[in-house]
Amino acid sequence: MKRFVIPTLLVLLAAGCGSTPDAEQAAAPVETRGGDAGQVATVTAGGMDSRRLPPELTDPKSILSQRSIYFDYDKFDIKPEYRDLVAAHAKFLTGNRQFRMMIQGNTDDRGSREYNLALGQKRADAVKKQLVLLGAREDQVESVSLGEEKPKNLGQNEAAWAENRRSDMLYNGEY
Repeated sequence: MKRFVIPTLLVLLAAGCGSTPDAEQAAAPVETRGGDAGQVATVTAGGMDSRRLPPELTDPKSILSQRSIYFDYDKFDIKPEYRDLVAAHAKFLTGNRQFRMMIQGNTDDRGSREYNLALGQKRADAVKKQLVLLGAREDQVESVSLGEEKPKNLGQNEAAWAENRRSDMLYNGEY
């Protein structure tokens, strides 16, 4: 009996040591963050860019290429000069139900982290509410707060802070 047990154990031990897991199974998934800042969109034959956005969303001459709404200090009401921009995006979403939008509310770096997260959420929610009132479906629009975590300008003056007090509208493929 010992003659069979020892060789069998050696064979099993050798077989177990010889196998290695696939690289995909062994490695933990990695989430990359960094947005599309460095990504260059290319236009396909169907008129969509590589992020699957129609030309009217990426053409610099179109109002729909504008994606940021700026706010006054400590405020979350949409200024009159941005109402046409929000209305244009609402009209696009109403006519293109397959598209989704994420609104990212941002603040400058003054105030506590908790306060800035709450204010960023109020800014994103204000834009979402206006889009829905103008015809976009509730499930087409998601609002999130980034607080002070994604500044456009790292300066420490009023001009820099004004650039950071905003809500950014991103379509699926951009987030």
